[in-house]
Amino acid sequence: MRQSEICRRTAETDIRLRLELDGTGNSRIDTGCGFLDHMLTLFARHGRFDLEVTCRGDTCVDDHHTVEDIAICLGDAFAQALGDKRGVVRYGSMLLPMDEALILTAVDLSGRGMLCYDLHIPAPKVGTFDTELVEEFLIALARRGDMTLHVRQMAGSNSHHIIEGAFKSLARSLGTAVSIDARFSQEIPSTKGVL
Repeated sequence: MRQSEICRRTAETDIRLRLELDGTGNSRIDTGCGFLDHMLTLFARHGRFDLEVTCRGDTCVDDHHTVEDIAICLGDAFAQALGDKRGVVRYGSMLLPMDEALILTAVDLSGRGMLCYDLHIPAPKVGTFDTELVEEFLIALARRGDMTLHVRQMAGSNSHHIIEGAFKSLARSLGTAVSIDARFSQEIPSTKGVL
């Protein structure tokens, strides 16, 4: 079973996260941040991951610590569940339309955590959510998940659609990348022999 459970407690957040890579898209999300709950719910569904997240954070300050720390835990969960990455497809990409928004994501489970980010979100907030936190989430996820992640906006003017498109596209890219290639299920997908 390719699954993981992460518990992380700091002075700012208390998080419990459970991830099943070979799931059906079920989720139970309670982060204290409604917009993030929505994004993680659709992330689980579109990636076909089973995901449970609970977080008690200092949202009385703002959502920054909650968003970043959940991404840290999610990255750790992917890294743990993937193990040595034997048999995975490794790469995944998706060009995803979300109404007027068109978002491209590409992921490589490279072992080298980095984010190349090109979203232009026009509004500073969606509801009470600071839209600059999207980049913070993706940086933490890429670094802790040891993945190279490209997120590029090809079109879009509605902030909600741009962000939702990014999370859906990322989920589908990751869903492909973590899937097992039955032809090479016992191989590490690298000429170096390690990822």
